[in-house]
Amino acid sequence: MNKTEELAASLGIDGEWLRAMQAVPRETFVPDVGLACPEEGPSYPIDRQARPDEWLRAVYSDASIITQREGGKGDPLQISDGMASSSLSAPSIAFKCLELLAPRDQDRVLEIGAGTGYTAAVLSARVGEKNVTTIEVDAGIAKRAEANLAESGFSPNVVVGDGRAGFPDNAPYDRVHATAAVAEIPFTWVEQTRPGGVIVAPWQPLRDHGLLTRLTTTSDGAYGRFHGPAGYMMLRSHRAQLRWRVHHDEEAEVTTTALDPRTVFEAGPGLRLATVALSPGLVFWEKHFDDGSFSLLLFEIGDPDGPWAACDWEPGDDRYEVTQYGDRLLWDELEDAFEWWVRHDGPGVHRFGLTVTPEGDKLWLDEPTRLV
Repeated sequence: MNKTEELAASLGIDGEWLRAMQAVPRETFVPDVGLACPEEGPSYPIDRQARPDEWLRAVYSDASIITQREGGKGDPLQISDGMASSSLSAPSIAFKCLELLAPRDQDRVLEIGAGTGYTAAVLSARVGEKNVTTIEVDAGIAKRAEANLAESGFSPNVVVGDGRAGFPDNAPYDRVHATAAVAEIPFTWVEQTRPGGVIVAPWQPLRDHGLLTRLTTTSDGAYGRFHGPAGYMMLRSHRAQLRWRVHHDEEAEVTTTALDPRTVFEAGPGLRLATVALSPGLVFWEKHFDDGSFSLLLFEIGDPDGPWAACDWEPGDDRYEVTQYGDRLLWDELEDAFEWWVRHDGPGVHRFGLTVTPEGDKLWLDEPTRLV
């Protein structure tokens, strides 16, 4: 059993995807230097020249490998050098996405985010290289991906451009495969996919957590459900600043609430998903203090000078202090969303679905006719 077969066996990959995996030498798509990020355990730097055996083990392990930070301005090995901007995804999540995509023989596929070119190669082995278009926003990364693909014996269509726009020249597509997370599904992808086609993308409207989403297109939109968590780098045009910052505190409103902020936080991803529809742009994080107190910190995505709120839990208190500032009372909005969530039996993520329309994404509960 070779290394590809060992990796596939460890992840339960078989059938058509095992054959496609065997056709693509994974080491061709891994740079000499990178940061390996296993699904479990700490990240570690890899260096093909200095530590070839460790490098090869990382290549054929279930680890994502960061290959670029800050659009090439940072050192990919140094987390302190900023946000990761390109990587080779871990095989487990990459092939889960491909299995959900489920392309058929000769299906035309659009991939958003070429990265190192590995999944474009796997797709080429599955449906034929002439049927694969992969689009990459970074010209340097696209050039390296094209070279990697050529070295491995594949030549799909590699395009430099913003993935939001798709690539209408080769439409209509049967499948759209996004390797970058999106704050909302670009309707251009729907327009470029034939009715009955499939879009698989990490949907990440809150930026701090995402959901793997499989959508089926119709003549006027796309409909689908979520298939578990997915932490991916954001599409560059969808990135937004995530920061809770106190400002204008002298103008902030101070009240109290009987709702324990710990209860809200512990409600989990189902409530967070409900807030996407009920309180768009609202993000909340927790903070624990050494004295046992707890705060729930709320802010609006992408606006460090915008509204903010904090609800503080202190041991022994019957009511909890709420401080909020701005043109939105974020704690009040979160309380309303929490009450909606409770009244609907505390639904988990599995009960929600997504409809994509020209006007934007719309969440539903249980079935597409029950919009949140």
